[in-house]
Amino acid sequence: MLGLPLNSQNLPYPDPIHPILVHFVIAMVLFSYICDAIGYFSHNVRLFEVSFWNMFVASAAIFLAVIFGQFEAGLANNYASVEPTLNFHTVMGWSLAALVVAITAWRFVIRNRNSRKVPPAYLGAATFLICLVFLQVYLGSKLFWVYGLHVEPVVEAMKQGVSQ
Repeated sequence: MLGLPLNSQNLPYPDPIHPILVHFVIAMVLFSYICDAIGYFSHNVRLFEVSFWNMFVASAAIFLAVIFGQFEAGLANNYASVEPTLNFHTVMGWSLAALVVAITAWRFVIRNRNSRKVPPAYLGAATFLICLVFLQVYLGSKLFWVYGLHVEPVVEAMKQGVSQ
């Protein structure tokens, strides 16, 4: 691929970038949700502003995470048993990217109409988003911890012809 030498993790750079970006997005979406929930029950309207900006930045960062995920998945030594989980993780990643942007757009409209309130319907949608994020975290963890994508011993075993 582009003639770049691959390291022991089968990447052209020192460490996977996708997990770094993903953890950033997860933290921002989760923190946004927490700020909205606490703001809703405590009537602390400043938390609504914090929540909006976290979702706004997460909306941009999630696309970088998905793009690097696609790139790194393409460099991974895939084998038959990893394919269903990797495919589901990929579809969920793109779906979450669209959903995060849609919820952020909704949050923007809410913020412009009345920055002192967040409707319960929005909190319900945000709760659903958090559940999907947790599902995606599970899938990503499974790809790393169970299937060993970009894990040095697994990469080396695959290079030596050992497959699962």
